[in-house]
Amino acid sequence: MNKNTTGEESPAPDQQSGRISDFAYSSIKEQLTRGTYRPGHKLPIRSVAEMLKVGATPAREAINRLVFEGALVMVGPKTVIVPHLDLPALYEVTQMRLALEGLATEKGAAQATDDIIDKLLEIQGHITSALDEKRYSDALHDNKEFHFTIYRLCEMPHLLSTIEALWLRVGASFHDLYPEFAEVKYGVRNHMAAIEGLVDRDPSAVRAAVESDIRDGYRRLKKAAQERLKRE
Repeated sequence: MNKNTTGEESPAPDQQSGRISDFAYSSIKEQLTRGTYRPGHKLPIRSVAEMLKVGATPAREAINRLVFEGALVMVGPKTVIVPHLDLPALYEVTQMRLALEGLATEKGAAQATDDIIDKLLEIQGHITSALDEKRYSDALHDNKEFHFTIYRLCEMPHLLSTIEALWLRVGASFHDLYPEFAEVKYGVRNHMAAIEGLVDRDPSAVRAAVESDIRDGYRRLKKAAQERLKRE
């Protein structure tokens, strides 16, 4: 290690680069899981580096990690895009989500406090306002916070990391939910049913509401994928 101006040891350059790369990876990953980017969106290394205020090397390393994980796809020597999920992948992700998010919900719901319920009501208020105003990206951003506020209560870190990986795959596709999902208010009803289950201290009801939310979303995403196939 090197000495800094205070005489303390500073991280070696390769360690610093690794930390910056990890920061870039975590930042892009969070944006993908929250649906910041639509399927088909290009992520040039230079643009990512400028957005995150990091160098090209850590930005490239972060993007390569996400390509390896299947969250991004190389479509050319220097072109990386956010992929569409095809029907088989969408089905697989949905089946895993039902099992794992259902488990996290039921385990977490048993630990919910009044403060958590108040927080969920506040988040849902933001989601509803965003949907009414057709700010769908904002709704998706808060939608992840709603779900994971419940999931984190289960205190099962490996389960949570697996769920995060699923959202990493499907997050961009959530854009296909709108405007239809906003008009019929499926998500709003499911979220409110989950909150009611928490108020009643009924983990099974909360799980049923979350699973209903996933199934309703899947039906819309499946329809969008089928329509896309017809156009191709």
